[in-house]
Amino acid sequence: MSLPVDETSPPGHALRAGLHHLAVETADLDNCVAWYTDFFGGTAAWTLDTFSDLTRDRLPGITRLTEVVAAGTRFHVFTRSAAYARPHPDTLQFQHVCMTAATAGELRRWRDRWQRLYDSGRYVFARPEPPTDIVVDDDGVSSFYAYDVNGLEYEFTHIPAEAEGR
Repeated sequence: MSLPVDETSPPGHALRAGLHHLAVETADLDNCVAWYTDFFGGTAAWTLDTFSDLTRDRLPGITRLTEVVAAGTRFHVFTRSAAYARPHPDTLQFQHVCMTAATAGELRRWRDRWQRLYDSGRYVFARPEPPTDIVVDDDGVSSFYAYDVNGLEYEFTHIPAEAEGR
């Protein structure tokens, strides 16, 4: 099934959208930004502490937002004032986000990096659980799951057919 055609586009051209950023709410901005920059190997690009009316309406109580640019992705890590109740820790805001690795070796390095950062003791984890083992399905797709410092679940996967351009 194709996306609706934009009336201003030439016939047969569907609308397309790319991922700009992933927004991550956290109770501890400094801990979260440090973990995202260390784990994903990125940098904190900018920080805001003033917001538009639209942002304040959509995210009541937002106090600070930092963009972390890493692994080809932008993460908008933000925190709200204590006056705004956070969801219960067992309430997930998304089920998981899947990140791709170019090779099976890179996939192993992502898992090893997560474990090294966890073992360092520098971060507080809402769900102090180790990453899963790497599993390989019948099609040769390998993956593992791990939680960020907030308890949000990430899947890391290597799909050989996509890496080969099929």
